[in-house]
Amino acid sequence: MNENIQQQLIELFEATFHETVAEVALLPAAASDRRYLRMQNENRSIIGAHNPKTKENISFLAFTKHFHEKGINVPTLLAERLDQNIYLLEDLGDTTLLQMLTSARHGEYVPENIVNLYKTAVQDLAQLQILGHEGLNYELCSESEEFDKRAMRFDLNAFQFHFLKMVGMTYDIERLERDFTRLVNYLTKEKENNYFMYRDFQSRNIMIKNDIPYYIDYQSGRRGPLQYDLASLLYQAKANLPQPIREQLTDTYIEAVSELVAIDKAAFRQSFYGFVLLRTMQVLSTYGYRGFYQRKTHFLTSIPFAINNLEWLIQNDHIPKRMPTLKSVLTRLTQMENLRTINDKYPSEKSNLVVTISSFSYKRGIPADNSGHGGGFVFDCRSIHNPGRYAPYRKQTGRDEPVKRFLETKSEMPSFLENVFSIVDRAVKNYIDREFSHLMVSFGCTGGQHRSVYSADKLAAHLNNKYDITVKVNHVEQELKNWIN
Repeated sequence: MNENIQQQLIELFEATFHETVAEVALLPAAASDRRYLRMQNENRSIIGAHNPKTKENISFLAFTKHFHEKGINVPTLLAERLDQNIYLLEDLGDTTLLQMLTSARHGEYVPENIVNLYKTAVQDLAQLQILGHEGLNYELCSESEEFDKRAMRFDLNAFQFHFLKMVGMTYDIERLERDFTRLVNYLTKEKENNYFMYRDFQSRNIMIKNDIPYYIDYQSGRRGPLQYDLASLLYQAKANLPQPIREQLTDTYIEAVSELVAIDKAAFRQSFYGFVLLRTMQVLSTYGYRGFYQRKTHFLTSIPFAINNLEWLIQNDHIPKRMPTLKSVLTRLTQMENLRTINDKYPSEKSNLVVTISSFSYKRGIPADNSGHGGGFVFDCRSIHNPGRYAPYRKQTGRDEPVKRFLETKSEMPSFLENVFSIVDRAVKNYIDREFSHLMVSFGCTGGQHRSVYSADKLAAHLNNKYDITVKVNHVEQELKNWIN
């Protein structure tokens, strides 16, 4: 975000609330052209947004107002200047449902509180699709007004040219095109498109604030079928939900829909997996284009999960039988070992996260955070047995071998650091996923010489060994003594 746009957002904040902005922080950029800025003072925290695509802004602003009037949990729109392509939104925080899932799950086990958030999300989805549809002006859609045969064919062609061609798949183009036509006809045979289709309803676009889900990024929405959005959420590659939970959430969603409109539950389930297939091919086309063509290799990390979804569909006979060429192509994709191990060939780009680790003396005070992010973790080492109390160690530091041996064998330092690593690891993983740029960790002791120095160095070594991030170490007291760090 350039300085001119940032200043426009600050001016809009101050004109709206008649207050001065005290603190500004750029939020991490995503795949789109939209950029976000958090503006704060002692009274409020507001998100400022800029999107150069005016048509998307028109859709998003109109949809936001409409959904808000319907009582749907979307961010409150606080101010807008469409001529400058900027607007202000309620600050929903930084926690997404995907982040909560990733942090809390253990293999196939997903904690009950996370499953309950998903249940709320699918129930809210039914409200959004059905009640949100009523009275919505689809002429304001940023793309097509309806997810019809043409839109489906667009996604399938993208899958063919952005993914199949990229991975070197060979096939009979004419026969594959026939199967694409059969799939589209199968998915549109009921012509039940009288609902709002979110288009990208997935856990990255669900914010959790005070344990309540809120929904963002629906500017690509249009009129469409119910099944697509449910498929987007439950079969999101990166989330990799266990199949029993998917089935449970499908039941929850169908019950929520049936309370609002009459549906044929059996017919819904029968066609649902066709939309799972369509959505899976659509996201693979995105991964191929963003990853192979644009060289944004972090998109490739989701490919193995999407391939697993294809394999599950095939093994459970959810590919319509009259599509032999498509089924053959998909089967051969699941057999390509290089796609399942693609993260070994295309490692994720280095995170832009910088972790600054400091040792300090409480006599001088906790180091200031110059990144503008308000500080981070501060760990007090003063409860740990202090080698500085003994003459042999007084002129040494936490980097000298005798001090290290003392702390490792005659103090609680090992268990202390084990807990520190666990806490900081959780934050680092979360910050990398959210594409944050700064984290500060400080260790304090009486003199900033032994325990804090040792702790800071050990954490730095731990993080450098475990993550592809930038780690900076400052030993405040020692560097004031002209110690070369």
